[in-house]
Amino acid sequence: MNKQFVVIGLGNFGGSLVEVFYEMKAEVMAIDQSIERVEKYQGLATHCVQLKTLSMESFAQLGLRNMDHAFVSFGDDVESSILATLILKELGISQVWVKASDNYHKRVLEKIGADRVIHPEKDMAKRIAHHVVSEKMIDYIELSKEHGIVEMVASKKVHQKTLLELDIRAKFGCTIIGIQRKGETIVSPSADEYIQKGDTLIVIGKNEDIYKFEEEGL
Repeated sequence: MNKQFVVIGLGNFGGSLVEVFYEMKAEVMAIDQSIERVEKYQGLATHCVQLKTLSMESFAQLGLRNMDHAFVSFGDDVESSILATLILKELGISQVWVKASDNYHKRVLEKIGADRVIHPEKDMAKRIAHHVVSEKMIDYIELSKEHGIVEMVASKKVHQKTLLELDIRAKFGCTIIGIQRKGETIVSPSADEYIQKGDTLIVIGKNEDIYKFEEEGL
């Protein structure tokens, strides 16, 4: 059975989520208080609904308790964001991810049970910073304050060497969990897999270990 998603709030962030779900052919219900936004995304969402009042009854009538994953994105409307989060958790939705407008909003959402708080601007700033300070890093995803997943380009220094030869885990403390090469992705590559110059290496580990690998290993 396919997962069912609901996006509540169709601003820039919520609307972008709906567009991505549409591209991935995932079932998504889109909800907003504005009829203009509802009309904008009704061709992309499985169901697109205008909902002027946020309440337990209105959410239940839409069948939201059957959703697997909910995203709440109300921009700077902190009150609506908090109310929607509380109702969704009361309905028993296992995963409720909420966009926060600032750190205060983030702390409140965490206290009322949001499963994940998203801070798009801050998250994107980190990814951009990691990218521009390094010639080899393509992308960075934060897993925690200390850990991340990084995409980096293999240089001629590691060309035609196997993962066993490089022994990255022992030398640097991080792990290559995937290799992208000419449209192909090798997931969990074996120890005898050769790395080629220009490969995109997907590396996971502590940030300090990843940086050390980038500086000394690549």
